[in-house]
Amino acid sequence: MRIFGVPLSMVRIVGGIILMKIGFELFSSSPSGSNKMLGTGAASGNIAFVPLAMPLMFGPGAIATILGMTSKIRQSSTEFWSFVAIAAAIVTTMFVTFLCLAYADKLTKKLGPMGIDAATRIVGFFVSAMGVGLIFDGVIEVLETHGMTSLH
Repeated sequence: MRIFGVPLSMVRIVGGIILMKIGFELFSSSPSGSNKMLGTGAASGNIAFVPLAMPLMFGPGAIATILGMTSKIRQSSTEFWSFVAIAAAIVTTMFVTFLCLAYADKLTKKLGPMGIDAATRIVGFFVSAMGVGLIFDGVIEVLETHGMTSLH
């Protein structure tokens, strides 16, 4: 990022906007099961072109979230344990995602269409909230960088 002259605060803001957009799309998704986030492959009828989970798990929102979380760790005595906690959260998320994908058929049968719609909207709400948090942190950092505000 330094090569291109892009400060981390801007990555936070853009990442937050992306997360907020993803969250709003999840929150306002239609209960009929159609999803706008599948990409061009789904529009042409080939759902296998872009797997549903890939943009959410490995997309720019996930990358910006990890960058934003790790950048909040400052040089301190708890820096090592903060990185351990973030790594543990990533591994736990990977494990839960694996379980959800491995048992997707059973989960969809158990939850049903209404349960899936409710879960999607709840997740969308939390993803949007994380996006707003990243935007807020980025804006505060930009204001502090330019001397418009200071920590008390």
